[in-house]
Amino acid sequence: MSSLSTLAFARPAIAAFVAMGIGWGTFAAILPDLKVMLGVDEGQLGLLIFLTPIAAITAMFAAPAFGAVTGRSALPLAVMLMALAFALPGQASALWLFPLAMACAGAATGLTDILMNARVSAMESARGLHLMNLTHAAYSFGYAGAAILTGVLRGAGWGPGWVMGTMSVLALICAALAIERDGRIDGLRKPKDGTALPLGLVPVIGGAIVLIAFMTENASENWSALHIEKTLGGSPEQGALGPAALALTMGFARLGGQWLAGKVSPFNILRAGAVIAAIGALIVAAAASPAWAYLGFIITGIGASVLAPTAFSLVGQLSQPEARARAVARATMLGYFGYFVGPPLLGLIAGSFGLRMAFVFAAILVGAVFLLVPLLARQRT
Repeated sequence: MSSLSTLAFARPAIAAFVAMGIGWGTFAAILPDLKVMLGVDEGQLGLLIFLTPIAAITAMFAAPAFGAVTGRSALPLAVMLMALAFALPGQASALWLFPLAMACAGAATGLTDILMNARVSAMESARGLHLMNLTHAAYSFGYAGAAILTGVLRGAGWGPGWVMGTMSVLALICAALAIERDGRIDGLRKPKDGTALPLGLVPVIGGAIVLIAFMTENASENWSALHIEKTLGGSPEQGALGPAALALTMGFARLGGQWLAGKVSPFNILRAGAVIAAIGALIVAAAASPAWAYLGFIITGIGASVLAPTAFSLVGQLSQPEARARAVARATMLGYFGYFVGPPLLGLIAGSFGLRMAFVFAAILVGAVFLLVPLLARQRT
C-alpha cells in the first residue's frame, strides 16, 4: 500500500489523534495563564486537575457500551464531545468550576482514547499495516501546532477563554474528518455467552509500559511551559516553545518509528527509547536556560515517542484476534492512568521540591521500562 493510500485509509483515526493533540497542546501552553487566572501555585494547580484522571478512567469503563450504542458514529461523536469539553477550562474563572471543567475534558479524552486506539488496532489487523506510530505522530503534530498557536495568541494578549474556545473549533473540524462509512469497532464488549478468551498478562504488561511512557510524556508536556517561564525566566512565547519542541520532536520521531516498525525488534526499540528519554529528562532538570531545556525536551521526545505506540502494537500482535480489541482497551485504560495522573503528580512534586526534581522523578520512572520489556517478550511463547 502506498503512503498516500495508507494516509487515506487511516484518515479517521489520524483526525481523532490530531484533535486530542489540539486539546492537550492548548492546555499545556495556556497553563501559566490558567494558573494566574485561578490565583494558585503549582501544588494547588496539581490538586485542581486531580479529578481529570478519575473522570477519564470512569469514561473508559463506559467506552464499550458507548461504542455499541453509537455504532460507526462512535469515534466522531467522542471527538466532538472532547472538542467541546476543552473549551470549558478557559471559561471556569471560579475556583470550584475549574475541576469540573477539567473532569469534562478528562472524561471526553478517556472515551475517545479507548475508541481511537481500538480502531487503529482493527485497521492494522485488517490490512496488515503498522499504524500506531503514524497515528500517535498525528497527536504529536496536533499538540505542537496547538502549543505554538497558543503561544502566539497569548503573546497577542488573548485570555484563556478566547484561546481555548478558538482551539476547540479546530478540534471540531477534526471530529468531522473522523467520520467514515464503516467505522464500527467490534469486540470491545466481553461476550456474555461464556466464550470470551482470557486476556492474560499481555495487556497488563503492555499497559504498564504505556503508563510509564504517558506519565513521562504528558507530565513533561504539561509542565514544560511553566518550567521555562518560572524556573528559567522565559517569556510566554519561549514557554510555549517547550511543549511545542517536545511534541514536534515526538511527531517526527514517531514517523521514524513507523519506518523502523518491522525492521528492528520492537523490544529493542522499547529499551533504546527508555534510555534516551531518561537522559533528556535529566537535561531538562539541570537546564540553566530555555535553550538547554529545549535540548532536553527534544531528547526526551525522541526517546519517549516510540514507547507507547510500540507497546500498543505489541499488545495487538500478542493477543488472540477475538480478544484484540478488549486487550488494547485494557492496555489503554492502564496506560492512561499515567497520562492523567502524571501532570498532577509532578505538580505535587514540583510544589514540594521544585520543578527540577519533578523532571528527575520522570527520568527515574522511565527506567522501569527495562524491567517490563523482558516480561512482555516472554508472552510470545
